[in-house]
Amino acid sequence: MAEMNNASATQTGASDRTARKMRTGLVVSDKMDKTVVVRIDRRMPHPQYGKMVTRTRKLKAHDEENSAKLGDLVRIMETRPLSKDKRWRVVEIVERAR
Repeated sequence: MAEMNNASATQTGASDRTARKMRTGLVVSDKMDKTVVVRIDRRMPHPQYGKMVTRTRKLKAHDEENSAKLGDLVRIMETRPLSKDKRWRVVEIVERAR
């Protein structure tokens, strides 16, 4: 019985990694090599007044093939630190810029 529990624990141990964060945002800069800057907007009510306000965050993401261009809507995933500022990588281009 103990052997059975250990065997099942080792099989599931590899997949125990936590789910990585995914974000969708707009490419606002593609001037760096293999790096894009992605703007992520989120709308939330103001804590005191209740008016909807937009909070913006810019994240640098790794783009191995330099395929994302200015204005593209991309999906990025959290990853290990790649440089001082890069902790995200481009997973897919959701929509190309017109």
